[in-house]
Amino acid sequence: MGVSADKLRLLRQQAGQALPTIPNVEPTPAGPAAVATERSAVPPGIEPVFAWVEREVRHKPMADAAPSPPEPIAAPALRKRGTDIDALRRLIGLRERAVAPAPAVRRPISHDRHLPGEEIAPGLHLVEAFLPQKIPREALSLAFARREDAVAPGDLLFFDTETTGLAGGTGTRAFMVGAADWRCDPQYGEGLRIRQLLMATMAAESAMLDTFAGWLGPSTVLSSYNGRCYDAPLLKTRYRLARRGDPLSALDHVDLLFPTRRRYRGTWENCRLATIERQLLRILREDDLPGSQAPAAWLHYLRGDDAIDLRRVLAHNHQDVVTLAQLMLRLVEAHAEDAEAALTIPSGG
Repeated sequence: MGVSADKLRLLRQQAGQALPTIPNVEPTPAGPAAVATERSAVPPGIEPVFAWVEREVRHKPMADAAPSPPEPIAAPALRKRGTDIDALRRLIGLRERAVAPAPAVRRPISHDRHLPGEEIAPGLHLVEAFLPQKIPREALSLAFARREDAVAPGDLLFFDTETTGLAGGTGTRAFMVGAADWRCDPQYGEGLRIRQLLMATMAAESAMLDTFAGWLGPSTVLSSYNGRCYDAPLLKTRYRLARRGDPLSALDHVDLLFPTRRRYRGTWENCRLATIERQLLRILREDDLPGSQAPAAWLHYLRGDDAIDLRRVLAHNHQDVVTLAQLMLRLVEAHAEDAEAALTIPSGG
């Protein structure tokens, strides 16, 4: 800021000093050239008292009046995401390993995908067999199962399922149902008829359920080995999920596991069906596929592989229903022998 010439003259008069007349000029911007001009207007040898005002106030450059803008503060460099991930991996002790990707292996196409039987619906195969044997002439007493009634041999339907697992529930399905009943065939005569339904595709389940329901009648009596607790509830669930009526709940069911366990518990190491048929019925299976491997065999076929193990599952299921029919006759006979021995009066002398 500059001080006008009139104000300077007034200040000098008050100090008692004469000041030569200075022309009234417009104030000029402060700067080195303006200071030199003002000094040349004052006579030499006379130093005004308030010369410092001219030097320090009026003609002082105002370079420092307007503060320079602050220097921009450099923003901290952003850390790369990769650096943070590397630090985290080091923290938790992980190390990346350079693993070469495994070469793609093309699975050979299997040509042995033949399934026995007849395809009665898309993806559903029916396998039938007939074993000639005598049919019991009289009704079979169910006293061995602690029941007072009897059942006609022609009403019995022995059945067993092969499933995708043992957990049960909605995620488990039966991919095979085997059934056996006594019939008189016009060509082969009396014997045991075995029918098996096999799903070759997942979409064939509805057709399998409908076909099995057609094998059941109002007088049918189901017979199984632990089927009351596993097979029948599983099939009921599948009928319900397929939005079909339940044909099993209204039928009588004779489960052979419980009377067998009561009679032979402690006699052998366990009461599994394979043990019972080997120890009691003297049946020895050859090249049998365990039931625990049946789910893997079916999934193996669905993935496009061969049907060798799936045909072994069919043979395993076939033998199961045949064993059920023989076990029923053996339990009826054993109970009749016990009842006859109880009626025998020992003779004394």
